[in-house]
Amino acid sequence: MARTRAFDRDVALERALEEFWRNGYEATSVAGLTAAMGINPPSLYAAFGDKRRLFGEAVRRYQETHGAFAARALAGGPTARAAVERLLREAARTYADPAHPPGCMIISAGVNTSDPGVIEELRAHREASKAAIRHRIERDVEAGLLPPDTDAAALATYFAAVIQGMSTQARDGASRADLDAVATLALRAWP
Repeated sequence: MARTRAFDRDVALERALEEFWRNGYEATSVAGLTAAMGINPPSLYAAFGDKRRLFGEAVRRYQETHGAFAARALAGGPTARAAVERLLREAARTYADPAHPPGCMIISAGVNTSDPGVIEELRAHREASKAAIRHRIERDVEAGLLPPDTDAAALATYFAAVIQGMSTQARDGASRADLDAVATLALRAWP
């Protein structure tokens, strides 16, 4: 007969997410995860599979919660510029929020990892974000709101790089005000 789970799976997943976010995939051990989650290794494996599958689930949860601001920002706003500005301002707020680890989990969790699956999973998320920025810019080019010779791909890559840099700066201790200043300067590059 199966035993009833003695822990809240959602709470445990959020704690695992924070461990991966704080330490990265490679440096997060199963012992560290189980300590943070308040469970034992057999419970981790029974509920989540292995460390790799737990990481994948934590990344999905991050995208649905802490990282959801990006999709909301790009979906809203009357123009691509307004959407990208909101994206940068929300990144500044979220990345510097002391309620959780600094920066962006998708950007920082794969640093110094050798697991090709982790590297590809996180790269795919970053590329999808960059493609969403590009698509928003292309819509404004098609609508005549941006010059027809606007290089949407280069502009999207530029703002993706700014966002990735903001994440790293937040991990290094940059404040929200510091990150807002970066956003202000970056927006000067808008055509």
